[in-house]
Amino acid sequence: MRILLLADAFNSLTQRAYAELADRGHHLGVELVTRATPLAALVPRHAPDLIVAPMLTTVVPREVWFAWPCLIVHPGPLGDRGPSSVDWAVQQGAERWGVTVLQADDEMDGGAIWATADCPVPDVGKSDLYRNEIADAAIEALLTAVARFAVGTHRPKPQHTLPVDRLLGCPRPRLRQEDRRIDWATAPTETVLRTLRAADSRPGVRDELLGGTWFLHGGHPEDTLTGRPGALLATRNGAVCRATADGAVWIPELRPARTPGGPAAVKLPATLALGDRLPPLPEIPAPLEAADGAPRTWSDIRYHEDGAAGFLRFSFPGGAMSTDHCRRLLAAYRHACTRPTSVLVLGGQRDFFSNGIHLNVIEAAADPAAESWANINAIDDLVEAVLTTTDRLVVAALGGNAAAGGAMLALAADEVWCRFAAVLNPHYRLMGLHGSEYWTYTLPRRVGPETAAHLMARALPITAAHGQRLGLVDRIVDCTAQEFGDHTGRLARRLADSPGIQSRIAAKKARRESDEARRPLAAHRDDELARMRRTFFDPDAPYHALRRAFVRKEGPCGTPAHLNAGAAGASTMPGAHG
Repeated sequence: MRILLLADAFNSLTQRAYAELADRGHHLGVELVTRATPLAALVPRHAPDLIVAPMLTTVVPREVWFAWPCLIVHPGPLGDRGPSSVDWAVQQGAERWGVTVLQADDEMDGGAIWATADCPVPDVGKSDLYRNEIADAAIEALLTAVARFAVGTHRPKPQHTLPVDRLLGCPRPRLRQEDRRIDWATAPTETVLRTLRAADSRPGVRDELLGGTWFLHGGHPEDTLTGRPGALLATRNGAVCRATADGAVWIPELRPARTPGGPAAVKLPATLALGDRLPPLPEIPAPLEAADGAPRTWSDIRYHEDGAAGFLRFSFPGGAMSTDHCRRLLAAYRHACTRPTSVLVLGGQRDFFSNGIHLNVIEAAADPAAESWANINAIDDLVEAVLTTTDRLVVAALGGNAAAGGAMLALAADEVWCRFAAVLNPHYRLMGLHGSEYWTYTLPRRVGPETAAHLMARALPITAAHGQRLGLVDRIVDCTAQEFGDHTGRLARRLADSPGIQSRIAAKKARRESDEARRPLAAHRDDELARMRRTFFDPDAPYHALRRAFVRKEGPCGTPAHLNAGAAGASTMPGAHG
């Protein structure tokens, strides 16, 4: 079918819907919608059989949904209505939630039902939940609805004819800042965490701190440190620890309130955002290896072993890796390589693997060009360490999405394991960059030069299954987001104990030596970085404006041309099959 996607942004769920529908052979168009977008004029150009809105907060005009069938993906259970559904689920501590696919009509979120799916709500932030459990349910319901529409005989059911869970399925108002306010003097840690997590990516929790107004982003429990409620107690790797009424929480990121008439503020690691306002506080590192039964404390990098398998887990907000993140992860990787293991798993337990360099930190730097250069060299150092590890097998375990340099970090490993729901964006050009991270070596060796060039030029998301068909992915792990860590643990232990593991390591070492003789890794790095340096230090290069628009959440003035550059389907990719 010809399916037109309408969305506020080409965000994680829109990308996944795009990639999943493309895998099934549908011909896709995209329109990114603002309140000023003339949808009634644009939609006929696509001549769609069906319109799908995976993430849309504006109303579809009557002249559009009356003329074309239009399915709305609402991230709430049957009967739920309102713009803050997932926020309420997290803040109120719901144990289960759902997604509803309904037909657009005059009543917002009130149309007839095409499909529903439910999901658990683990103790994670809203954005993590949205990209994983909510997205899994959304795709399940969407694919069911699209299949029912394709059959042509299914009739959606009016909402009033369906049974609704009255506790979950009810209209809810927008969750406003007054509903998110934290009373630090009385609020226990559990309440503070739910409030922070319900706003972790956007909009954050508005608060007063050190004489300024800030939005707090993200929260993690701390079981040992205590102090006067509301006081800052310590720092760790860019985060601040703040006392609650009965304990403390770690807050990784802050965003200053926007000044009247000023540009949108940038979300940053908390200590970087606070700058000179931050009083002298102890920097309390977390142990890289936490003993069983140790008190809960937050760390963005952890290492543990299970038999002959080592696991280097990391999780950075938004998947962005600053110069500091890269250097600390490299130090942890080098430590892991001193351990007597035969398999090393690199990756988080769920959510983002990596999205490459940290554009927010770069934008906020006194010299963005110099920080760009430092960041790309730091991530290159990490990738080089992975590529030159020849005494064990390295597995990149992607519990969630990977993009740009983060996707290339994964490709540096010997095997890439993806949760079935992961979306890959192995390209750079939408940020005006040639890219580095040794992609000119790792990408063609996996998919061939023609497909590598096509991936880079096409700049579109692909599913893990499509990545496996292309050769980017070695194993699909079919499990929930919560189960991914345990599943990859069992697989890694099995690989480490396999009888042929040492011969595989020896063969890997021989291939690396052969490739090095053919063209040294240093030559790839030098060529890539020469292009990157020219871009970084050219003030007129598009990268700077593109970066600024991205980090300051400036909406698009239209739909990027690459999203509608011909029919989108897995079969259009060289090397794709099945």
